[in-house]
Amino acid sequence: MSALLKIKAIQKSLSVSELKLANFVLKSSNAIRDLSSQELANVIGISQSSVVKFTQKLGYKGYPAFKMAVIDALNSKTSGAPTLHGEITLDSTLTQIADILLNSKMAVLSETKSLNEQSAFEEAVKLITSAKRILICGLGGSALVGKDFSYKLQKLGLSAYAEPDGHAQLAYVSTFKKNDLVFAISESGQTREIKAVTSQAKANKSSVISLTKYGSTPVSDNADVKLYSIAEQESVRLSSIIARTSQEFIIDILFIALTQASSQGRKLLEKSNRVVKDFQQAYD
Repeated sequence: MSALLKIKAIQKSLSVSELKLANFVLKSSNAIRDLSSQELANVIGISQSSVVKFTQKLGYKGYPAFKMAVIDALNSKTSGAPTLHGEITLDSTLTQIADILLNSKMAVLSETKSLNEQSAFEEAVKLITSAKRILICGLGGSALVGKDFSYKLQKLGLSAYAEPDGHAQLAYVSTFKKNDLVFAISESGQTREIKAVTSQAKANKSSVISLTKYGSTPVSDNADVKLYSIAEQESVRLSSIIARTSQEFIIDILFIALTQASSQGRKLLEKSNRVVKDFQQAYD
């Protein structure tokens, strides 16, 4: 139900006409099956262009793609067994679990790509490569993603530091200056500790890149560059499996883009890989 979840995620930031449309889609999703964009606009009492702009705001190319996403969500089959994660239940076989996870991850990768503009990645690469110090902050599962990103940046010769403790993050960023950078990862975009870190960074005139759910959030509102991942509702997940997949996809795109952008970084990456390989071969 990704299309419906995205609508819920940005409800608080919608205009009056957009909110009318969002409420109609959430409450009368089945009606979307039989309505064109013009018919939907007439039912709600808004312009057709407002409908199209709304679907594009959600990351779809236009109304047809949005309509298919809503229909796909409605066609998803669920059983009466207790739900563990998304459509996975206590009765799901291992084959079913594998198929559902595979389809979910493929869908979330596609949706994550559509949520992010190329220009945002380009600006993020500029900020990262020009930063004197980089603090990657996140809590819980986001901290694990951040740790992996710090390793990748370090291999490129960048001064990146990932700290999972909120108090330590805040203490470190208090020393930041204009040429330093905070890369903030928060699935919800509302994590109190991460908001505090980004606010302190802005007070110090440091740059901020955020990786949060789509839409305006306390964390992304502090960011110079906003990147988006797919967030999951607590009611449909056992763990942040899909959210973590989405976050890691963004991190991998940035890592490859950074590798492309820096010949020096490529040399350092090759050297670090060679050193590790030589060590392994020496003890095989």
